Amino acid sequence: MANSKTWNTPTQDDFNWDDFESNQNQQEISADIDERYEGTLTSIEEKEVIKGTVTAITKKEVIVSIGYKSEGIIPANEFRYNEELAVGDEVEVFVESQEDRSGQLILSHKTARTKNAWTEINESLEHSKIVKGFVKARTKGGLIVDLFGIEAFLPGSQADVKQIKDFDVFLNKTIELKVIKINQESKNVVVSHKAIIEAELEEQKKEIMAQLEVGQVLEGEVKNITNYGVFVDLGGVDGLIHITDLSHNRISNPEEVVEVGQKLNVVITKFETEGEKKRISLGLKQLEAHPWDTLPENIEVGAKIVGKVVVVMDYGAFVEIAPGVEGLLHVSEMSWSPRLRSPNDFMKVGDEIEAAIIELDKDSRKMSLSKKVLLQDPFDSIETKYPVGSKHKAIVRNFTAFGVFCELEEGIDGLLHISDLSWVKKYNHPSEFTKISEELEVQILSIDKENRQISIGHKQLEENPWDVFETIFANGSEHEGTIEKIEGNNAFIALPYGNVGQCTVKQLRKEDGSKAAAEETLKFVVTDFNKDARRIVVSHTRTFDNKAASDAAPKANAGGGNSNTNYKPTEKAEKTTLGDLDVLANLRDKMNEGKK
Repeated sequence: MANSKTWNTPTQDDFNWDDFESNQNQQEISADIDERYEGTLTSIEEKEVIKGTVTAITKKEVIVSIGYKSEGIIPANEFRYNEELAVGDEVEVFVESQEDRSGQLILSHKTARTKNAWTEINESLEHSKIVKGFVKARTKGGLIVDLFGIEAFLPGSQADVKQIKDFDVFLNKTIELKVIKINQESKNVVVSHKAIIEAELEEQKKEIMAQLEVGQVLEGEVKNITNYGVFVDLGGVDGLIHITDLSHNRISNPEEVVEVGQKLNVVITKFETEGEKKRISLGLKQLEAHPWDTLPENIEVGAKIVGKVVVVMDYGAFVEIAPGVEGLLHVSEMSWSPRLRSPNDFMKVGDEIEAAIIELDKDSRKMSLSKKVLLQDPFDSIETKYPVGSKHKAIVRNFTAFGVFCELEEGIDGLLHISDLSWVKKYNHPSEFTKISEELEVQILSIDKENRQISIGHKQLEENPWDVFETIFANGSEHEGTIEKIEGNNAFIALPYGNVGQCTVKQLRKEDGSKAAAEETLKFVVTDFNKDARRIVVSHTRTFDNKAASDAAPKANAGGGNSNTNYKPTEKAEKTTLGDLDVLANLRDKMNEGKK
């Protein structure tokens, strides 16, 4: 028989009904208490931001109650931005977890601030709200700002409206900022302190501009100096004094008159309030009497003055005769020379000169000066100093197609016509004969004092060789010549003593019927000599065609030469020719030298 275990089951008589009822009451009471306790706790959700109360603060931790069954412990460094945190303060926390493994509530103040911060930052950018940030550190190009617990970048260019040399002045300070840029991907925030200052200045500027009037005199401080003018701070708004409105005197740099930081009175000359750019034009010299209004009585037409050259232009020079009073000395009034030259040839800036006033208009503040009226007009004694026929040395100054202008002295130029350069050689342009600045010997041919004109010559310094050529190249005389060139129906023949004869192609026919060619040397007979026109016409055919020579009718020599076409040199002519050999040799040397 198997062993069996005996269970002692209490009988109805053994059951203690009093104890049972007592336990039931305790459970009900406990359940009621639990229910009431649960009712006192806050209903929370994980991953949400709620408010809590600081119940305790230690060096490392801050205990925060959110009305839950347990309190949260938050590292104290999450509150380092708030040095005045105290028990009882209400703070925002983020519920990381209702319970960790040990049943502890996990909260984060930093995460709560971050979430709220991004909300604030986005709203600030969207609505251009002004926010406050704590400048915590310097970095390359700017500053790091704690903005609602998020690090934002404040560029150096956005720190202030003026240039900041030392950014340390902002460190550990709370300043007002505007969010100007957010990069949502990289979570970068850029802020500006300058934008707030500019907005404030703009409001001040509107208030000041509304009170401005042309002619109003204000006190300002020189803020900046440029090469074109001076910017003056009028107390929140800047005005510009152009360099021409700084002084009645001519100046090259505003620093000659003012310096940065200088306080001065200025007058409003013009201002614009319409459009984006609001400009205020100021004047400094307008507060002083104009020098033209206080000119001495002796400053009048005809008066001689001494002044300083302040500006040299292409057309003349401005001469300051008194502070703020200038006269124009035109280049044509600098010299009696008929050639207009550069004013730099006569004077330079800084020179002190004498001049006479030839025009004066005080109303329009204009004055014309002359230097040459103080000098003797060289044409007054022109006929005495340069009589017709006299010889002088002159400097080549200018070329024209018809001749050369030569300077005899300052204020006196003579025209050397191209036909008066040489008796023998013909030039296509004067530059073939001489060059600028070269010295030439000339002879006075004529003077027109009324029109201030002088005609000069160079060939007149030598004997006219055509007077001698008239006896050598008489009509009918025979000479050896070389054909230089043939052009069309004409040929040019090189004759003795540097002369060139003309010959038609028809007259180049040889005795055998062929025609002569260029560079051939042949005998030629002079058929026409014209001294006035300096022309010699020759023929080779006449040397052998007696009939053609005899058929040529005698005619008067247009140039005064021998008209006998059958002319043969007589003994007298031969003697004259032989007697003039020295003259011709000298003439030939001169002509050869001229060719070179």
